Amino acid sequence: MRCVLPIRRCTCSRGCKIGMSTRTRLRDSHVTLAHGGGGKAMRDLIEDVFATAFNTDTTEDQARLTDTALADPGARLAFTTDSYVVHPVEFPGGDIGKLAVCGTVNDLVVGAARPLWLSASFIIEEGCEIDLLRRVVASMRTEADKAGVRIVTGDTKVVERGSADTVFITTSGIGVIPPGRHMAAETIRPGDVAIVSGVLGDHGAAILIARGDMALSTDIRSDCASLGHLIEAVLAAAPDTRAARDATRGGLASALNEMAATARCSIEIDESALPLRTEVKGMCEILGFDPLYLANEGTLVLFVPPDQADAALAAMQSQETGRNATIIGRAISGTSGRVVMQTIFGGMRIVDMLVGEQLPRIC
Repeated sequence: MRCVLPIRRCTCSRGCKIGMSTRTRLRDSHVTLAHGGGGKAMRDLIEDVFATAFNTDTTEDQARLTDTALADPGARLAFTTDSYVVHPVEFPGGDIGKLAVCGTVNDLVVGAARPLWLSASFIIEEGCEIDLLRRVVASMRTEADKAGVRIVTGDTKVVERGSADTVFITTSGIGVIPPGRHMAAETIRPGDVAIVSGVLGDHGAAILIARGDMALSTDIRSDCASLGHLIEAVLAAAPDTRAARDATRGGLASALNEMAATARCSIEIDESALPLRTEVKGMCEILGFDPLYLANEGTLVLFVPPDQADAALAAMQSQETGRNATIIGRAISGTSGRVVMQTIFGGMRIVDMLVGEQLPRIC
């Protein structure tokens, strides 16, 4: 798929799109290998499913981008990429398309960037339902609109049945870091306050339950969400915010360990302060999981100077995606890269990086 500039419209009263039929071209119900063969079937799939949803042209091999933010003296580009292979493709609270947009947007915003453009590449398994693909793509468009980004280029490949799991998506994102902003884990200092933006472990729990392997029944939904508006609110209220990290694979524990190692300090958290749903706690107790390592897709942890902690917390709680924000700990002097937790029993526990995986194929 080659999606670049907005589709041109003709000057007639109907406002039809140049180069595209005004009615559905694609008549197949499932993806076949012909849809990846470079011919008419592939063109129909791209134009009907992708170009129509993303409102993009398919006639060029590259996106040609410009934005006034790039002209600001001192502005910097931020660039990130990630691949998504979640199973099942659709789950309570989202799907692989929403996940791909949110994940890439959040990788940009935790570095203080304002997301502008995304690419989206699809590896589609032969036999994938066209209607499922339409739902995934529509979900991507909806989430991109919410986040204020455009999906401007991409690609499609079709592989033989059994060579993939329905659909895999790779997204890359470009954003602009405005002048004067600098958020990085290396700037964290002892005394800085740690805040999480929401409840922990919902995405990992939702995926596990959606697979149906454990015969568990609950209404837990993934926290999948774009966090750009949340970060902008925080930076307006607490401009000296040090760093942020989205707690995805490996959960909060892995995010904190990475930040502590980069900052060359220790981090102490309070178990009683951790925001967890009763259902997630119960599921973890039954299955022997540690909720600190369960994935999130709409929750981040950030560090702010102590004199700006209350302002940052209030700003987060004013946003829908941060209404459950909580102070959970602080950075302290001590062994570089160590994370410790004060337990509800009064002792101290070392919180290591995740070893292996608790739950495969979550994002």
